[in-house]
Parts: sequence; structure tokens; C-alpha cells
Amino acid sequence: MTAAENVCYTLINVPMDSEPPSEISLKNDLEKGDVKLKTEALKKVIIMILNGEKLPGLLMTIIRFVLPLQDHTIKKLLLVFWEIVPKTTPDGRLLQEMILVCDAYRKDLQHPNEFIRGSTLRFLCKLKEAELLEPLMPAIRAFLHGYASCKRNAFMMLIHADQDRALDYLSTCIDQVQTFGDILQLVIVELIYKVCHANPSERARFIRCIYNLLQSSSPAVKYEAAGTLVTLSSAPTAIKAAAQCYIDLIIKESDNNVKLIVLDRLIELKEHPSHERVLQDLVMDILRVLSTPDLEVRKKTLQLALDLVSSRNVEELVIVLKKEVIKTNNVTEHEDTDKYRQLLVRTLHSCSVRFPDMAANVIPVLMEFLSDNNEAAAADVLEFVREAIQRFDNLRPLIVEKMLEVFHAIKSVKIYRGALWILGEYCSTKEDIQSVMTEVRRSLGEIPIVESEIKKEAGELKTEEEVSVGPAQKLVTEMGTYATQSALSSSRPAKKEEDRPPLRGFLLDGDFFVAASLATTLTKIALRYVSLVQEKKKQNSFNAEAMLLMATILHLGKSSLPKKPITDDDVDRISLCLKVLSECSPLMNDIFNKECRQSLSHMLSAKLEEEKLSQKKESEKRNVTIQPDDPISFMQLTAKNEMSSKEDQFQLSLLAAMGNTQRKEAADPLASKLNKVTQLTGFSDPVYAEAYVHVNQYDIVLDVLVVNQTSDTLQNCTLELATLGDLKLVEKPSPLTLAPHDFANIKANVKVASTENGIIFGNVVYDVSGAASDRNCVVLSDIHIDIMDYIQPASCTDAEFRQMWAEFEWENKVTVNTNIIDLNEYLQHILKSTNMKCLTPEKALSGYCGFMAANLYARSIFGEDALANVSIEKPIHLGPEAPVTGHIRIRAKSQGMALSLGDKINLSQKKTSL
Repeated sequence: MTAAENVCYTLINVPMDSEPPSEISLKNDLEKGDVKLKTEALKKVIIMILNGEKLPGLLMTIIRFVLPLQDHTIKKLLLVFWEIVPKTTPDGRLLQEMILVCDAYRKDLQHPNEFIRGSTLRFLCKLKEAELLEPLMPAIRAFLHGYASCKRNAFMMLIHADQDRALDYLSTCIDQVQTFGDILQLVIVELIYKVCHANPSERARFIRCIYNLLQSSSPAVKYEAAGTLVTLSSAPTAIKAAAQCYIDLIIKESDNNVKLIVLDRLIELKEHPSHERVLQDLVMDILRVLSTPDLEVRKKTLQLALDLVSSRNVEELVIVLKKEVIKTNNVTEHEDTDKYRQLLVRTLHSCSVRFPDMAANVIPVLMEFLSDNNEAAAADVLEFVREAIQRFDNLRPLIVEKMLEVFHAIKSVKIYRGALWILGEYCSTKEDIQSVMTEVRRSLGEIPIVESEIKKEAGELKTEEEVSVGPAQKLVTEMGTYATQSALSSSRPAKKEEDRPPLRGFLLDGDFFVAASLATTLTKIALRYVSLVQEKKKQNSFNAEAMLLMATILHLGKSSLPKKPITDDDVDRISLCLKVLSECSPLMNDIFNKECRQSLSHMLSAKLEEEKLSQKKESEKRNVTIQPDDPISFMQLTAKNEMSSKEDQFQLSLLAAMGNTQRKEAADPLASKLNKVTQLTGFSDPVYAEAYVHVNQYDIVLDVLVVNQTSDTLQNCTLELATLGDLKLVEKPSPLTLAPHDFANIKANVKVASTENGIIFGNVVYDVSGAASDRNCVVLSDIHIDIMDYIQPASCTDAEFRQMWAEFEWENKVTVNTNIIDLNEYLQHILKSTNMKCLTPEKALSGYCGFMAANLYARSIFGEDALANVSIEKPIHLGPEAPVTGHIRIRAKSQGMALSLGDKINLSQKKTSL
């Protein structure tokens, strides 16, 4: 490679220990030598040109004495020579000698030897000069009906030389593009995209070709064709075809990264209002993606299906999700299986809230999972049941019936407390109340509990004892006679904890918070039973039974039998319930049986309003509003610099009038690129280098500009890179030759495996042409990879946050050191700097009290979770201008994530003045 604008597709190993020959000797060998000598001389000429030498006097010599030869080695070398030799004058005009070269290669294209024809055509594909290719077009077009590789090369040649002819040929074989090779199909897709954007009138001509390419066998071609079709046409049939293609790719591709990339394309389609209506008919096809075992793919698929569901397809969606829930119950327990079950439960929950008619079909299936070993999944079901029983009055008998069926099988104390609350709040008939009392007695076991447990410990139940006789021993008495002695021992097997009823087991383990919940439930149903039953004897009997259960639990809590004694708060709660039942005042009846339910109703209403507000904001983002006084852009009056996008202005105007203008990125792409340019060397170094760092999801592309600031030719100029952190250099950049004051761009790909701060370092080494010194080296500055390129804001529930906070073992505590004096301003500054999302509601952060606590959450593109707890305060005693103080605790599953996020916060805590 002799300059930045000269492209070479062939790399040749150059021996460093040989002396370059003179131009005169080379000319003599090329003119008068035999084939072997000419071959060696041509090799030397190629190497010298690659090293930056200018040999203009040898061009005509090679044309006269070497080009006519039929030796295959000579022909191979000539292909390399014509690839690297300068073909134009300094002012850019084609050299006259190249006309003779064109004539020679026209004959080679018609050569009877297939190898010569193919290699010549492959070489011509590398040429960019249209003047060279134009005389060869008749011979090249003959290859369009040949083998796939020849057809591809000929078509690419046709594109370089005459794009109009290439389009004419393509229009004649639109129905045959499926038979073309993969590379040629990709070239065709790119060509159609460029042509149709530059000349919109060509769209209708080539859309059918894109439709045909959607049926291609290569996934890359189908992916690019679908993306091109969406940009060229907004017709429902086009959007449906592209979406169906994306769905097929997600299902058939085995790589999860590919699945996620294509799924993101499908989600982007939904953002357009007119496209969303088309995708709603494909919800059932989208659900086929759930066959993928990857949890992230399933999560995005369920969210997409939930966004697209309507009254027309919600019933089919619920049927599929119910089948998936049942499948998870039959699969061997696995962490991802439990999380997938949670996703399904939440999706069904959302469907039932949006479409109440579906709740009756969903509830019986989900309530079976209240007895699940996975507490998180059971908690999601319980939350759904609590909301459903409050919202849908007609479903209350069904929910109460199913709750009583599974009540005894509940294994988690947290779920048990929630089930007790639901039964106590919504059992409204005498039969249901009696059933609740029966289930409570069944779950509590024999009472009084203390006496029952003491009897078992004392071993009064003889059937449980085992008697064994020890071996007999012969002893000598004081009288000198023999006597026989035997030992009789008894043992009682330990009572297995699994045999205990569930509520009894919770209490003996010391968990008396469930006892306080039970006391509240017993009080509610007892007060309700009194209002339903008129017989005084039955009223007193039911109250007495409820009070007996509370008293025996209090007795147990104060004994030494439980593993942990009862707390004072639980004692106070149970005692209060006993007093309420002993008095049965109307005021207490209203508090227990009315105001509790009103509190839940207010909470659910506030939650519903928040969800509606969030959906409204999301729809406002997607819907483009055209105001009456918005300016109108006339294509005829548009400046040239505004037309540089080469978009169809008429189509854009039409879309704007219809309110379907596609969103544009607000940020200036050039400004963002300049922010990512890193200077690697100084301006006084012999080689100046700077790099543009482009982060593309899972890999980093370094575009390094290298400038030769000396008057010497730099040979074997090599960019040597190394990485620190979870980064991996894909391939070593190839060496190049830089002419004096020349420049070149070198690209290097770096793979990223996890979210942590990475460093890329290295140097530039080179040889000076004609110098006998050792290799020269310029050390490069380090390139620091910003962790923010991989972190994205995300949401999770409070329960999930607490669970992850308890599970994650790596914590990084950062001390607040800032010049910001307002608490809320500091929180917003941290959110902007870290790309994290605040999970604490705005209502909880509103107002001013001198301190603030908030939970933050984010996820990386690699699926890593990052948690943060901000605890800050304003030291009032230091004055109103005192800066914010406090701590930020970061927790993550990996050490690198926690440390990297902490470093980012430390670097960006202080607000810089503009």
C-alpha cells in the first residue's frame, strides 16, 4: 500500500536481507532474459513498488516484453503488478499505456483456459477506474450467464464501470436472483438501497427483487433485504414480509447474539404507529420465539407480544402463555426456569389487567404455583391474585375457592402471610369463614401447642419408644457366688420437622410475624361472622375459638420451645386483636373490615394511574404531532447542503402531512465522533497517530490515523496493540509503507466480553528506507474504554432489587465528594453520568428534609446487573452553600463491574462549570 487512497488486495512477504537492484539491471532482465529471469525480475519490481519506489521507466518495458508471454506464473505476477502500479498521471488522467493493457486483458477474458479467464475477471473486480473497465464491458457481460463466481465478479465489474447497465441487467433477471451466490445477493441489496435513495423513482422497479431475496437461503442476505425493504416501502405487505423474515431468522439462528440483534430490529418496527398495526397480526408468530431457551430472548419476546396484544388476539396469547407455564412445571428445576416462570406470570398478570375477561381463564392455572418452592414466582402469583380479587368482584368466589384448596400446601412463610390476608379480607359468607377456620386449625395442628409439644418431648407416647436389651454380664458377689446383670434401654425417634403442619412449623422456627398476620385474619373473619350469624351461642363459640388460637400462640411464643422468642411488636398485635374480639365495638369493625380494603384500593388506583401515565408518555414519544404553524419545506427551495441526505423529499413531505414522520436522531453524529477521538502521539513525534473509538455492542472498532511527519519513506510501519481487561484483539493490523508526509488509516477490531473498564495500549514501529539503524518505535498513549458504552438504564421490582442486593457479593462504597449543593440535583447528575435508572418513585423523593435515599439500577448489554444505593444529606450546620455529603454503595455480581462503576462515579461527581 503506497498511499492512503491506493488500495491493495494482495499481501507479499518481503525479505529484509536482500539489496534492492538497480532500474537498469531490471530493465535488462525484463527485455533479454529468459522466462525464469523475467519472473525473478518482475518479482523484484513488485517488491520495490510496494516499498514506495517509483519505476516509471519500466512500465512500457513490461508491456512490450512481459505482457505477451503465456506463462501462467508470469500472468499471476502481472495481475499483482497491474494492481499496485500507478495507473494515472499526477493530475488524475489515465496513462496512455494502459490502453494496451486493456486490450491484452480483453483477450485474456476470451482465453480458452478457464483458469486464466477466472483469474483475470477476479483481478478486474479490484480495479476502480471506469476508463479501464469500459472497453472490457462486452467481454465482461458474457460472464453474466456463466458460473456463480464468474457472474458475481462480472456484475461487480458492471457496477463499477456503468451502474445504469448493471441496473438494466438486474431488472431483466429479478426472478432469478435467488439462484445467485450469497455475496452477489448482498451486493445487489446494497446497490438497490443506494440507487433507490438517490433516485426514488426506481423504488417500484426493484422492490420485487427485494421480495425475492427475502426467500434466499443465506441469513445475512435475508436480514439485509428485510432492512432494505422496510426503508424503501411502508406498505403493510412489505412490513409484514420483513417482520416474518425477522421472525424466521430468530427461530432458525442458533447464536443468541444474532437472535437479540434481529429481535431489536423487530422491536424497532413496532415503534412506528402504522407498522404496529401490521405487527399485531403476527403476535402468534412472534410467540414461536419462546422456543429459544435463552432468558433474555424470551424476556424481549414477551414484552414485544404484550405491547402488540389487542382484543382480537389476547385469547390466543393467553392460551399459549398458559401452556408455557404448565411446561415450566414439568421441567427440571433450574434458575432460568424459575425466572422464565416469573416472566410468564407477570405477562399473564398484565394481560388480565388490560383485558378483564381473560382473568377467569388465567387464575386457576396460576394459583397452583402458590405452593411452588420458588418464592419469587409464588410472590408474583400472589400479587396478581390480590389485584384480581380487588378489581373483579365476580371472580372473588372462584379465587377464594382456589385459595382454600392450595392453602395447606403453601411452603413459604411470606406467601402464607399473603394468603392469610386475602382470605381474611375477602371471605364474606358463613361457609367460607368456617372453611378458613378449618384450614387454620388444620395448619396449626393439635392445641394447646405447648402442652402437645411437651408431651412429645417427655415421651409419653409409648408407641414411639423403642426398647432394647443390652448384652448380659456375669459378676461375682461379695459371697463369692455368680450373678447375671443385664441392661434395659429405651429410645424415642426424633420427630421429623417435615411431619409438622406448615403453620406450626413456622411458629416453632421462631417466625411469629405470621402469627400477627393470623391474629388479624382471625379478628376480621370473627367480626364478619358475628354480623352474619344471629345466634348468640354460635357467635360466642366462634369468637372463643379464635381467641383460643391467639392465646395458645402467645403461650408458645413466651415458652422455650421455639428457636427464637416472640417479639414485643407481635405480642402487642396479638393482644390488641384479643381485646378487639372481647369488646366487638362498631369502630373496630369498621377499621378491620373496611379501611384495610380501602387502603389497598387506593394503592392499586395509584399504580394504575402511574401505568396509564407512563403509557401515555410512551405513545406521545412515538406519535409525531404536526403543529399548524410548523414551517413547510419546499423541495425546489431547499439548499444543496440540506439535500445531501439524498432522501425522497416528496415522500418525507407526504409522511409529514400524514403524521407518520420517522424520528431522527437529535444528536449531531459528527460531534459525537469528535468526542471519541483520542490523540495517541505528540505533534512533534516522527509519526503522528490518533484513534476514533467506535463501540458497536460486543466489539470495538479502532480507526487509527497514522501520519508520516518526516521526509523519509517509512517501511513496515506496524501498529502493535495490546489490551488490559476483558478485551481481546481479533487480528493483528497489517504493516504498510508510508511515503514522505503521507498518511493512512489502520483499523483494528477488539472483542468485548464483559462490562469493566478496559485499556488498549501499544506502539508504532517502523523502518526508515535506506537506513541501517534498528527499528524505530513510537509509544502510544493509552486508550481507556468507557464503561458507559455498555450500560443501559433498566427497571426491576423492589423484591427483585432486594433479592439481587442480598445475592451479589461484590460491593464498592464510594464517598460523596462534590461541589453540588442540592440533593436532587446531585441525584440527577449521578443518573446522567452512570446511565442508571432511579427506582425510587418521584413522590418519595419530593419535598426537602435534609437527606435523601434512592435505589438505582442498570443492566449491561452482556446481561450483567448493577445496583446502587444513594444515601446523601445536606449538612445544615455548615450553611446553605455547603456541598452534599454521604455515600453511594454499589453492588454487582462481578468485581470488575462494581469497581468500574465506582471509578466512573468518582471521576464525574463534581459538576464542571461551562
